Amino acid sequence: GAIAGCYVTSGRMVRGGGKIRVMRNGEMIWDGDVASLRRFTEDVREVREGFECGMTLQGFNDIREGDVLQSYVIRQVQ
Repeated sequence: GAIAGCYVTSGRMVRGGGKIRVMRNGEMIWDGDVASLRRFTEDVREVREGFECGMTLQGFNDIREGDVLQSYVIRQVQ
């Protein structure tokens, strides 16, 4: 699959439990899960603000230059 080379501008990217939205030209074109998250050659669980990473998305390969990936977590609150 396609590997997205990313730079985390704010917050953090999370694998396992986190979701990803792919935004292109201000429109959401895909919403789903992270398949893998790497920092250099190591698999990692999260990447914090100010660092680069590579990721693959589960069931989505149409990554283009300029796409914005937004990471979010859904939590159930009592």
